[in-house]
Amino acid sequence: MTPGHLSILGMGPGDPELMTVKAARLLREAPVAAWFCRHDRPGHARQIAGDMLSPHAETLRFAYPFTTEIPVSDPAYLVRMAAFYDDCANRIADHLRKGQDVALLCEGDPFLFGSAMYVFDRLHPRFDCTVVPGITAMAGCWSAAQRPMVHGDDVLSVIPATLDGETLAERLAQADAAVIMKLGRNLEKVRKALRHAGREERAIYVERATQPQQRCMKLTEMEGPAPYFSIILVPGREAAR
Repeated sequence: MTPGHLSILGMGPGDPELMTVKAARLLREAPVAAWFCRHDRPGHARQIAGDMLSPHAETLRFAYPFTTEIPVSDPAYLVRMAAFYDDCANRIADHLRKGQDVALLCEGDPFLFGSAMYVFDRLHPRFDCTVVPGITAMAGCWSAAQRPMVHGDDVLSVIPATLDGETLAERLAQADAAVIMKLGRNLEKVRKALRHAGREERAIYVERATQPQQRCMKLTEMEGPAPYFSIILVPGREAAR
């Protein structure tokens, strides 16, 4: 029996109209569709897919064992997440061995902080795989904020907010322009790092870009906690006039 084909689909930042034509086609054709989610939520990628998913498709819902309950620095984090991704890969492999094609949905772009990367690493040596790139969350954010990010020879740095405060400040001080991802509970640490690096006044906070609940504002005007789908932008120099 010929094994099935795995398609990892970048679903974009949130607006279903920002999904690529190729991702939408493969999604509609998929006999098996899989996605990641919190145990108590349907999953952002699945929500983007909406009614594009075939009503006849078999579904695989991969609920994370935890999200923010255990810090990345805890040794148990890597052990338990590795076991989780092993299980996800094995469940997909069961369908592929039966000759069934599988579409694995991933918000944003699969290879930019995407959970689908870990399944890809486990399966692509054994099965044919197509990766469909998606519009990144950061692109959705700077388009929503209507702020050009880099001009000329500016260098863009993509910085995870999970770094310690001192490292964050160092990276921000060195960057021409920056995107800070994985905010959540790290927001206040990021504020302090931006202030220390002298970049706080340039920082723009964007929440749920391209979605109905979208919010954009200067970081200095933002109050309250930051949800998972939020990013801070630090634009580079102004374009030469």
